[in-house]
Amino acid sequence: MMASNSNDPGFMYDRQNETLSRNEIAELQVERLRWSLTQVYEKIPHYRAAFDKAGVSPSDLKTVADIRHFPFTVKTDLRDNYPFNMFSVPLDQMARIHASSGTTGKPTVVGYTLDDVNRWAALMARSMAAAGIRPGDLVHNAYGYGLFTGGLGAHYGAEKLGCVVVPVSGGGTERQVTLLKDFGPTILCSTPSYALNIAEVAQSLGVDIAKLPVRRGLFGAEPWSNEMRAELDQRLGIKSVDVYGLSEIMGPGVACECDAVRDGLHGWEDHFLFEIIDPETLEPLAMGETGELVITTLTKEAMPMIRYRTRDITRLTDEPCGCGRTHVRILRVDGRDDDMMIIRGVNVYPSQVESVLVGLEGLAPHYQIRRFKEGPLESMGVDVEVSPEVGQDAQVLAAKAAEVRHQIKSIIGVSCDVTVKGPGEIPRSEGKAVRVIDQR
Repeated sequence: MMASNSNDPGFMYDRQNETLSRNEIAELQVERLRWSLTQVYEKIPHYRAAFDKAGVSPSDLKTVADIRHFPFTVKTDLRDNYPFNMFSVPLDQMARIHASSGTTGKPTVVGYTLDDVNRWAALMARSMAAAGIRPGDLVHNAYGYGLFTGGLGAHYGAEKLGCVVVPVSGGGTERQVTLLKDFGPTILCSTPSYALNIAEVAQSLGVDIAKLPVRRGLFGAEPWSNEMRAELDQRLGIKSVDVYGLSEIMGPGVACECDAVRDGLHGWEDHFLFEIIDPETLEPLAMGETGELVITTLTKEAMPMIRYRTRDITRLTDEPCGCGRTHVRILRVDGRDDDMMIIRGVNVYPSQVESVLVGLEGLAPHYQIRRFKEGPLESMGVDVEVSPEVGQDAQVLAAKAAEVRHQIKSIIGVSCDVTVKGPGEIPRSEGKAVRVIDQR
Protein backbone atom coordinates (compact mmCIF):
# COMPACT_ATOMS: atom_id res chain seq x y z
CA MET A 1 0.00 0.00 0.00
CA MET A 2 2.69 2.48 1.01
CA ALA A 3 5.08 1.87 -1.85
CA SER A 4 2.46 2.59 -4.50
CA ASN A 5 2.06 6.17 -3.26
CA SER A 6 5.65 6.97 -2.38
CA ASN A 7 6.76 7.50 -5.99
CA ASP A 8 4.15 10.20 -6.62
CA PRO A 9 6.18 13.43 -6.36
CA GLY A 10 3.18 15.48 -5.23
CA PHE A 11 1.84 13.02 -2.68
CA MET A 12 3.92 13.67 0.38
CA TYR A 13 3.82 17.44 0.65
CA ASP A 14 0.76 18.32 -1.38
CA ARG A 15 -0.83 21.19 0.53
CA GLN A 16 -4.19 19.42 0.20
CA ASN A 17 -3.01 16.77 2.67
CA GLU A 18 -2.15 19.53 5.13
CA THR A 19 -5.71 20.89 5.17
CA LEU A 20 -7.77 17.72 5.52
CA SER A 21 -10.77 17.92 7.85
CA ARG A 22 -10.42 16.28 11.27
CA ASN A 23 -12.75 13.48 10.11
CA GLU A 24 -10.66 12.91 6.97
CA ILE A 25 -7.51 12.74 9.05
CA ALA A 26 -9.09 10.18 11.41
CA GLU A 27 -10.25 8.01 8.50
CA LEU A 28 -6.79 8.04 6.94
CA GLN A 29 -5.15 7.27 10.29
CA VAL A 30 -7.36 4.22 10.94
CA GLU A 31 -6.50 2.75 7.53
CA ARG A 32 -2.78 3.32 8.01
CA LEU A 33 -2.80 2.22 11.65
CA ARG A 34 -4.23 -1.14 10.66
CA TRP A 35 -1.47 -1.51 8.08
CA SER A 36 1.27 -0.62 10.59
CA LEU A 37 -0.10 -2.90 13.31
CA THR A 38 -0.34 -5.80 10.87
CA GLN A 39 3.21 -5.19 9.65
CA VAL A 40 4.76 -5.35 13.12
CA TYR A 41 2.62 -8.27 14.30
CA GLU A 42 3.45 -10.42 11.30
CA LYS A 43 7.10 -9.48 10.85
CA ILE A 44 8.66 -8.43 14.21
CA PRO A 45 8.80 -11.06 16.99
CA HIS A 46 9.07 -8.39 19.70
CA TYR A 47 5.72 -6.88 18.74
CA ARG A 48 4.00 -10.23 18.26
CA ALA A 49 5.01 -11.22 21.80
CA ALA A 50 4.02 -7.81 23.23
CA PHE A 51 0.60 -7.84 21.50
CA ASP A 52 -0.07 -11.43 22.58
CA LYS A 53 0.85 -10.59 26.17
CA ALA A 54 -1.54 -7.62 26.11
CA GLY A 55 -4.27 -9.75 24.53
CA VAL A 56 -4.66 -7.58 21.41
CA SER A 57 -4.29 -8.10 17.68
CA PRO A 58 -4.38 -5.72 14.68
CA SER A 59 -8.00 -6.66 13.97
CA ASP A 60 -9.01 -5.15 17.35
CA LEU A 61 -8.39 -1.63 16.04
CA LYS A 62 -11.73 -0.17 14.91
CA THR A 63 -11.14 3.52 15.65
CA VAL A 64 -8.10 5.68 16.37
CA ALA A 65 -9.01 5.65 20.08
CA ASP A 66 -8.50 1.86 20.15
CA ILE A 67 -4.74 2.39 19.97
CA ARG A 68 -4.85 2.87 23.77
CA HIS A 69 -5.22 -0.91 24.15
CA PHE A 70 -1.91 -1.64 22.43
CA PRO A 71 1.39 -1.79 24.35
CA PHE A 72 3.96 1.01 24.41
CA THR A 73 7.41 0.85 22.88
CA VAL A 74 10.31 2.29 24.90
CA LYS A 75 13.97 2.90 24.16
CA THR A 76 15.09 -0.18 26.08
CA ASP A 77 13.04 -2.31 23.66
CA LEU A 78 15.27 -1.07 20.85
CA ARG A 79 18.42 -1.71 22.84
CA ASP A 80 17.25 -5.17 23.87
CA ASN A 81 16.72 -5.98 20.18
CA TYR A 82 20.04 -4.46 19.07
CA PRO A 83 21.04 -4.21 16.33
CA PHE A 84 18.45 -5.27 13.73
CA ASN A 85 15.67 -7.24 15.44
CA MET A 86 13.17 -4.35 15.28
CA PHE A 87 13.34 -4.28 11.48
CA SER A 88 10.33 -5.57 9.54
CA VAL A 89 12.19 -6.17 6.27
CA PRO A 90 15.36 -8.16 5.52
CA LEU A 91 18.64 -6.25 5.66
CA ASP A 92 19.19 -6.60 1.91
CA GLN A 93 15.96 -4.63 1.32
CA MET A 94 17.15 -1.68 3.40
CA ALA A 95 18.56 1.55 1.98
CA ARG A 96 20.03 3.18 5.08
CA ILE A 97 20.82 2.69 8.78
CA HIS A 98 21.21 5.47 11.33
CA ALA A 99 22.01 5.21 15.04
CA SER A 100 22.22 7.30 18.20
CA SER A 101 25.57 8.10 19.82
CA GLY A 102 25.15 5.31 22.37
CA THR A 103 26.68 7.41 25.14
CA THR A 104 24.43 5.81 27.79
CA GLY A 105 24.71 2.22 26.54
CA LYS A 106 24.04 0.44 23.29
CA PRO A 107 23.14 2.84 20.48
CA THR A 108 19.58 3.02 19.22
CA VAL A 109 19.64 1.65 15.67
CA VAL A 110 17.03 2.71 13.09
CA GLY A 111 16.55 1.56 9.51
CA TYR A 112 14.95 2.83 6.30
CA THR A 113 13.85 1.32 3.01
CA LEU A 114 14.34 3.46 -0.09
CA ASP A 115 10.66 4.42 0.10
CA ASP A 116 11.18 5.41 3.76
CA VAL A 117 14.08 7.66 2.73
CA ASN A 118 11.92 9.25 0.03
CA ARG A 119 9.05 9.79 2.49
CA TRP A 120 11.45 11.31 5.00
CA ALA A 121 12.81 13.72 2.39
CA ALA A 122 9.28 14.70 1.37
CA LEU A 123 8.15 15.30 4.96
CA MET A 124 11.25 17.38 5.66
CA ALA A 125 10.52 19.33 2.47
CA ARG A 126 6.96 19.86 3.72
CA SER A 127 8.35 21.06 7.06
CA MET A 128 10.77 23.45 5.40
CA ALA A 129 8.02 24.85 3.21
CA ALA A 130 5.90 25.44 6.33
CA ALA A 131 8.88 27.24 7.88
CA GLY A 132 8.99 29.69 4.99
CA ILE A 133 11.84 28.10 3.03
CA ARG A 134 11.33 28.16 -0.71
CA PRO A 135 12.74 26.50 -3.85
CA GLY A 136 15.95 28.26 -4.85
CA ASP A 137 16.95 29.16 -1.29
CA LEU A 138 20.62 28.54 -0.49
CA VAL A 139 20.67 26.36 2.66
CA HIS A 140 23.69 26.39 4.98
CA ASN A 141 23.31 23.03 6.76
CA ALA A 142 25.28 22.97 10.02
CA TYR A 143 23.59 19.90 11.47
CA GLY A 144 26.02 17.03 11.96
CA TYR A 145 26.26 14.48 9.15
CA GLY A 146 26.77 10.76 9.74
CA LEU A 147 24.85 8.37 11.98
CA PHE A 148 23.00 11.35 13.54
CA THR A 149 19.80 11.89 11.51
CA GLY A 150 19.88 15.69 11.56
CA GLY A 151 22.36 16.46 8.80
CA LEU A 152 21.12 14.08 6.12
CA GLY A 153 17.48 14.68 7.07
CA ALA A 154 17.78 18.42 6.45
CA HIS A 155 19.95 17.85 3.37
CA TYR A 156 17.57 15.52 1.54
CA GLY A 157 14.54 17.62 2.51
CA ALA A 158 16.09 20.82 1.20
CA GLU A 159 17.03 19.18 -2.08
CA LYS A 160 13.53 17.70 -2.40
CA LEU A 161 12.08 21.19 -1.97
CA GLY A 162 14.32 22.53 -4.72
CA CYS A 163 16.88 24.33 -2.57
CA VAL A 164 20.65 24.47 -3.02
CA VAL A 165 22.47 22.86 -0.08
CA VAL A 166 25.85 23.75 1.42
CA PRO A 167 26.64 20.56 3.44
CA VAL A 168 28.91 22.17 6.04
CA SER A 169 28.05 19.84 8.96
CA GLY A 170 28.92 20.89 12.52
CA GLY A 171 32.21 22.22 13.85
CA GLY A 172 34.87 24.52 12.40
CA THR A 173 32.91 27.55 13.53
CA GLU A 174 35.24 30.19 12.06
CA ARG A 175 34.92 28.45 8.70
CA GLN A 176 31.13 28.45 9.13
CA VAL A 177 31.25 32.23 9.51
CA THR A 178 33.47 32.59 6.44
CA LEU A 179 31.08 30.56 4.31
CA LEU A 180 28.05 32.45 5.62
CA LYS A 181 29.77 35.68 4.63
CA ASP A 182 31.17 34.53 1.27
CA PHE A 183 28.36 32.27 -0.02
CA GLY A 184 25.45 34.41 1.22
CA PRO A 185 23.00 31.61 2.14
CA THR A 186 19.44 32.60 2.96
CA ILE A 187 18.74 29.69 5.36
CA LEU A 188 20.68 28.42 8.39
CA CYS A 189 19.97 24.90 9.73
CA SER A 190 21.54 23.90 13.05
CA THR A 191 20.81 23.32 16.72
CA PRO A 192 19.79 26.59 18.42
CA SER A 193 22.78 26.47 20.77
CA TYR A 194 25.20 26.12 17.86
CA ALA A 195 23.53 29.01 16.03
CA LEU A 196 24.33 31.17 19.07
CA ASN A 197 27.90 29.92 18.98
CA ILE A 198 28.17 30.89 15.30
CA ALA A 199 26.80 34.37 16.06
CA GLU A 200 29.29 34.84 18.89
CA VAL A 201 32.28 33.75 16.78
CA ALA A 202 31.10 36.01 13.96
CA GLN A 203 31.09 38.97 16.34
CA SER A 204 34.64 38.13 17.50
CA LEU A 205 35.74 38.11 13.84
CA GLY A 206 34.14 41.49 13.21
CA VAL A 207 31.32 40.04 11.08
CA ASP A 208 27.85 41.47 11.65
CA ILE A 209 25.90 38.31 10.94
CA ALA A 210 22.58 40.19 11.18
CA LYS A 211 23.52 42.07 7.99
CA LEU A 212 24.17 38.90 5.98
CA PRO A 213 21.50 37.49 3.60
CA VAL A 214 20.40 34.78 6.09
CA ARG A 215 16.69 35.40 6.73
CA ARG A 216 15.44 32.15 8.27
CA GLY A 217 16.80 29.71 10.86
CA LEU A 218 15.47 26.15 11.08
CA PHE A 219 16.52 24.99 14.53
CA GLY A 220 15.88 21.73 16.37
CA ALA A 221 17.41 18.61 18.00
CA GLU A 222 17.25 20.15 21.50
CA PRO A 223 14.63 21.93 23.62
CA TRP A 224 14.79 25.72 23.44
CA SER A 225 12.71 28.46 24.96
CA ASN A 226 10.88 31.44 23.49
CA GLU A 227 13.48 33.60 25.21
CA MET A 228 16.18 31.77 23.25
CA ARG A 229 14.15 32.34 20.08
CA ALA A 230 14.10 36.09 20.74
CA GLU A 231 17.86 36.04 21.33
CA LEU A 232 18.48 34.16 18.07
CA ASP A 233 16.17 36.44 16.08
CA GLN A 234 17.90 39.54 17.40
CA ARG A 235 21.51 38.34 17.15
CA LEU A 236 21.25 36.78 13.71
CA GLY A 237 18.67 39.14 12.24
CA ILE A 238 16.47 36.21 11.23
CA LYS A 239 13.15 34.52 11.86
CA SER A 240 13.76 31.37 13.93
CA VAL A 241 11.49 28.36 13.34
CA ASP A 242 11.35 25.17 15.42
CA VAL A 243 11.53 21.72 13.79
CA TYR A 244 10.95 18.48 15.70
CA GLY A 245 11.86 14.88 15.19
CA LEU A 246 13.58 11.89 16.72
CA SER A 247 15.51 9.12 15.06
CA GLU A 248 13.34 6.34 16.50
CA ILE A 249 10.35 7.75 14.60
CA MET A 250 12.07 9.09 11.46
CA GLY A 251 14.45 11.96 12.15
CA PRO A 252 13.78 15.69 11.75
CA GLY A 253 10.52 16.56 10.02
CA VAL A 254 8.03 14.74 12.24
CA ALA A 255 6.62 18.18 13.06
CA CYS A 256 7.46 21.80 12.30
CA GLU A 257 6.24 25.28 13.12
CA CYS A 258 4.70 27.40 10.40
CA ASP A 259 6.42 30.73 9.93
CA ALA A 260 3.04 32.47 9.80
CA VAL A 261 2.26 31.80 13.48
CA ARG A 262 5.26 30.11 15.20
CA ASP A 263 3.04 28.85 18.00
CA GLY A 264 3.27 25.06 18.12
CA LEU A 265 4.69 22.53 15.71
CA HIS A 266 2.33 21.01 13.15
CA GLY A 267 2.57 17.24 13.62
CA TRP A 268 2.10 15.53 10.26
CA GLU A 269 -0.88 13.34 11.11
CA ASP A 270 -1.07 11.61 7.74
CA HIS A 271 2.18 9.84 8.69
CA PHE A 272 2.16 9.82 12.50
CA LEU A 273 -0.38 9.38 15.29
CA PHE A 274 0.23 11.65 18.27
CA GLU A 275 -1.02 10.96 21.81
CA ILE A 276 -0.49 12.58 25.18
CA ILE A 277 -0.39 10.28 28.21
CA ASP A 278 0.02 10.75 31.93
CA PRO A 279 3.62 9.58 32.49
CA GLU A 280 2.67 8.12 35.88
CA THR A 281 -0.62 6.30 35.14
CA LEU A 282 0.10 5.84 31.39
CA GLU A 283 -3.53 6.73 30.68
CA PRO A 284 -4.38 8.91 27.64
CA LEU A 285 -5.00 12.59 28.34
CA ALA A 286 -7.45 14.88 26.60
CA MET A 287 -6.47 17.42 23.95
CA GLY A 288 -4.86 20.42 25.67
CA GLU A 289 -3.66 18.56 28.78
CA THR A 290 0.06 18.42 29.53
CA GLY A 291 1.79 15.05 29.59
CA GLU A 292 4.20 12.80 27.71
CA LEU A 293 4.15 12.71 23.93
CA VAL A 294 3.64 9.24 22.39
CA ILE A 295 4.03 8.68 18.63
CA THR A 296 3.01 5.83 16.34
CA THR A 297 4.31 5.68 12.76
CA LEU A 298 1.69 5.13 10.06
CA THR A 299 3.76 4.72 6.90
CA LYS A 300 7.24 3.57 8.00
CA GLU A 301 8.17 0.33 6.23
CA ALA A 302 11.55 -0.79 7.59
CA MET A 303 10.98 -0.04 11.25
CA PRO A 304 7.41 0.84 12.26
CA MET A 305 7.06 2.18 15.81
CA ILE A 306 3.93 1.52 17.85
CA ARG A 307 3.16 3.94 20.69
CA TYR A 308 6.75 5.06 21.17
CA ARG A 309 7.22 6.94 24.45
CA THR A 310 9.28 9.99 23.52
CA ARG A 311 9.64 11.18 27.16
CA ASP A 312 9.01 14.72 25.86
CA ILE A 313 6.59 16.75 27.99
CA THR A 314 4.18 18.89 26.01
CA ARG A 315 0.51 19.20 25.01
CA LEU A 316 -1.47 19.09 21.79
CA THR A 317 -4.02 21.43 20.32
CA ASP A 318 -6.33 20.95 17.33
CA GLU A 319 -7.53 24.55 17.38
CA PRO A 320 -7.43 26.20 13.92
CA CYS A 321 -4.07 27.72 12.99
CA GLY A 322 -3.74 31.02 11.20
CA CYS A 323 -1.76 29.35 8.41
CA GLY A 324 -4.77 27.17 7.46
CA ARG A 325 -3.15 23.81 8.27
CA THR A 326 -5.42 21.43 10.17
CA HIS A 327 -2.87 18.99 11.62
CA VAL A 328 -2.52 19.07 15.40
CA ARG A 329 0.08 21.35 16.88
CA ILE A 330 2.59 20.16 19.44
CA LEU A 331 2.96 23.12 21.74
CA ARG A 332 6.54 23.96 22.64
CA VAL A 333 8.25 21.01 24.32
CA ASP A 334 8.97 21.90 27.97
CA GLY A 335 11.61 19.21 28.34
CA ARG A 336 11.88 15.48 28.88
CA ASP A 337 10.40 13.77 31.90
CA ASP A 338 13.72 11.96 32.37
CA ASP A 339 15.46 15.38 32.41
CA MET A 340 13.18 16.71 35.13
CA MET A 341 14.95 17.53 38.39
CA ILE A 342 13.21 17.46 41.75
CA ILE A 343 14.96 20.16 43.74
CA ARG A 344 13.77 20.08 47.35
CA GLY A 345 10.28 19.06 46.27
CA VAL A 346 10.01 21.39 43.25
CA ASN A 347 9.90 19.96 39.70
CA VAL A 348 12.41 21.84 37.52
CA TYR A 349 13.14 21.48 33.80
CA PRO A 350 16.32 22.90 32.23
CA SER A 351 14.14 24.90 29.81
CA GLN A 352 12.64 26.77 32.77
CA VAL A 353 16.09 27.83 33.89
CA GLU A 354 16.90 28.93 30.34
CA SER A 355 13.75 31.06 30.23
CA VAL A 356 14.96 32.93 33.31
CA LEU A 357 18.55 33.38 32.20
CA VAL A 358 18.37 34.21 28.50
CA GLY A 359 17.85 37.90 28.04
CA LEU A 360 18.98 38.97 31.52
CA GLU A 361 21.03 42.14 31.15
CA GLY A 362 24.76 41.57 31.37
CA LEU A 363 24.59 37.80 30.75
CA ALA A 364 25.68 35.88 27.67
CA PRO A 365 23.11 33.27 26.51
CA HIS A 366 25.28 30.36 27.68
CA TYR A 367 24.76 28.38 30.88
CA GLN A 368 25.13 25.00 32.54
CA ILE A 369 23.18 23.41 35.39
CA ARG A 370 24.91 21.31 38.04
CA ARG A 371 23.03 18.60 39.97
CA PHE A 372 24.56 17.57 43.27
CA LYS A 373 23.62 16.16 46.67
CA GLU A 374 23.52 17.98 50.00
CA GLY A 375 22.89 15.18 52.45
CA PRO A 376 19.83 13.22 51.30
CA LEU A 377 18.46 16.09 49.20
CA GLU A 378 19.22 17.02 45.62
CA SER A 379 20.44 20.55 45.00
CA MET A 380 21.04 22.61 41.89
CA GLY A 381 23.83 24.94 40.88
CA VAL A 382 23.82 27.22 37.85
CA ASP A 383 26.90 28.45 36.02
CA VAL A 384 26.33 31.62 34.00
CA GLU A 385 28.60 33.79 31.92
CA VAL A 386 28.78 37.58 31.87
CA SER A 387 28.89 39.62 28.70
CA PRO A 388 32.26 41.20 27.87
CA GLU A 389 31.07 44.70 28.71
CA VAL A 390 30.34 43.73 32.33
CA GLY A 391 34.01 43.32 33.20
CA GLN A 392 35.54 41.30 36.02
CA ASP A 393 35.05 43.51 39.07
CA ALA A 394 34.40 41.20 42.04
CA GLN A 395 31.57 43.31 43.45
CA VAL A 396 29.83 43.50 40.07
CA LEU A 397 30.08 39.73 39.62
CA ALA A 398 28.77 39.11 43.14
CA ALA A 399 25.82 41.40 42.46
CA LYS A 400 25.09 39.58 39.20
CA ALA A 401 25.15 36.21 41.01
CA ALA A 402 22.73 37.55 43.61
CA GLU A 403 20.42 38.84 40.85
CA VAL A 404 20.39 35.45 39.10
CA ARG A 405 19.69 33.63 42.39
CA HIS A 406 16.80 35.99 43.10
CA GLN A 407 15.29 35.61 39.62
CA ILE A 408 15.42 31.78 39.75
CA LYS A 409 13.97 31.73 43.27
CA SER A 410 11.14 34.15 42.48
CA ILE A 411 10.17 32.63 39.10
CA ILE A 412 10.86 28.90 39.51
CA GLY A 413 10.64 28.67 43.30
CA VAL A 414 13.96 27.01 44.13
CA SER A 415 17.12 28.24 45.81
CA CYS A 416 20.34 27.44 43.98
CA ASP A 417 24.06 28.06 44.00
CA VAL A 418 25.12 30.49 41.21
CA THR A 419 28.63 30.77 39.81
CA VAL A 420 29.38 33.70 37.50
CA LYS A 421 32.09 33.03 34.92
CA GLY A 422 33.94 35.29 32.54
CA PRO A 423 33.33 35.59 28.79
CA GLY A 424 33.98 32.34 26.92
CA GLU A 425 34.27 30.15 30.03
CA ILE A 426 31.05 28.16 29.53
CA PRO A 427 31.74 25.32 27.02
CA ARG A 428 30.33 26.01 23.56
CA SER A 429 28.29 23.52 21.55
CA GLU A 430 28.96 22.35 17.99
CA GLY A 431 25.86 20.14 18.10
CA LYS A 432 23.49 19.38 20.93
CA ALA A 433 24.34 21.50 23.96
CA VAL A 434 25.26 19.81 27.24
CA ARG A 435 23.06 21.79 29.62
CA VAL A 436 23.09 19.57 32.72
CA ILE A 437 26.18 18.23 34.54
CA ASP A 438 25.34 15.41 36.97
CA GLN A 439 27.65 15.62 40.01
CA ARG A 440 25.56 13.44 42.31
